[in-house]
Amino acid sequence: MNGLSKSIIIALVVTGSATITHAGSPAGPNSPVSKIVAARLAAMGHRNWIVVADSAYPLQTAPGIETITVNESQVDAVKDVLAALAKTKHVRPEILLDAELNYVPDSSTPRISSFRKQLQAALGKRAVTRTLHGDIIDQLDTAGKTFKILLIKTPHTMPYTSVFFRLNCGYWSDASEKSLRAAMAKGNK
Repeated sequence: MNGLSKSIIIALVVTGSATITHAGSPAGPNSPVSKIVAARLAAMGHRNWIVVADSAYPLQTAPGIETITVNESQVDAVKDVLAALAKTKHVRPEILLDAELNYVPDSSTPRISSFRKQLQAALGKRAVTRTLHGDIIDQLDTAGKTFKILLIKTPHTMPYTSVFFRLNCGYWSDASEKSLRAAMAKGNK
């Protein structure tokens, strides 16, 4: 039995979504998050999603959403996903954060300012789109009807802290796509 198999405590399929709970282990290349993402990435492509969610994130019922619960910090799980994505050539992430995160005060959620700084450090200079949480959930629900979504649920207990990675083609840029569409509209070959 490999390390990942040993860390699996429960596997349960609920309305088309898989829920797998893992025992705690440190972040990094041998963490459950790293192993799970690495195992799934080869099959994933553009229009798939990876989500690192807080503990209150709902179990969605769209058939393409696989929910995995891990005992790893939110920021460490984000770092693990980014590290796994950095090793691929076929996909690149578009990162979305809840727009509400910037407005959650320390008075109602102690240490949220510290979390925002840690998350920003983990994301570095990568482009981030901020969208209302409900709108992102709607996008995931729609995408999950056609495309696979890997949702990694952590024990994190701060609101609006989920990080959404919408995968795009890694070897074809947005500029290349725009240029192609413009040439097609003009009838240029």
